[in-house]
Amino acid sequence: MKEYTITVFSENNIGLLNEVTIVFSRRKINIESLTVSESEVKGISRYTIVAFMDESKVENVVLQLEKIIGVFKALYFEAEEIVHQEVALFKIANSSKLNGNLEALVRNQNAKILTVNPEFLVIEKVGYKAENQQLFNELEQYGVLQFARSGRVAVSCLQKDFTKYLKEFIA
Repeated sequence: MKEYTITVFSENNIGLLNEVTIVFSRRKINIESLTVSESEVKGISRYTIVAFMDESKVENVVLQLEKIIGVFKALYFEAEEIVHQEVALFKIANSSKLNGNLEALVRNQNAKILTVNPEFLVIEKVGYKAENQQLFNELEQYGVLQFARSGRVAVSCLQKDFTKYLKEFIA
């Protein structure tokens, strides 16, 4: 089984997210990450879905997704065919235990401190899942109060101009 990133372009309709996820649950495929946002074309949503499966299954999933009314196009990619990132937020208790070591750690991890409050700090890290997890592991010594990670956001390495394609499709 391999990790695939599936991108779905659809209308922004109520209930469409449910229909998309049903395609996965019927096939007993666990969705590792799901991000939905506006695409570069007004009125069209972009779903970025990460799941582990074999190639024949991902091909079938994409075909089933494209049969859903309201879905314009579904594509799948392997890791080397996309550029992707995730955002992670870490809320750390502000205490006397914090010193220059935390600042050095944040700097070394290419993270940044978003909020400094008398009771807590919020640190943001943009990177791959493994990098964000590594920072979490290193921050545990300071007392992580909360941790949130976004789903994957990705763009393909293909030369195809999806904006032009989508505009033509909805016209």
